[in-house]
Amino acid sequence: MKNIHRSKDNRIVAGVIGGLAEHYDWNVGVARLLFVVLAITPVVPGLIAYLILWMIMGDPE
Repeated sequence: MKNIHRSKDNRIVAGVIGGLAEHYDWNVGVARLLFVVLAITPVVPGLIAYLILWMIMGDPE
């Protein structure tokens, strides 16, 4: 299994969502929209999850 890395091509802030989308072969636009929806809901702390993923995901390849 290949490790998940931040994207160097599909990035707006750090490439976390782009990296996840590339790894799982998702549409990047849909993944970003889903992240925004999850980030504004009170149940899922999306911004905290993004920061944690930013720290643990590998550098762009």
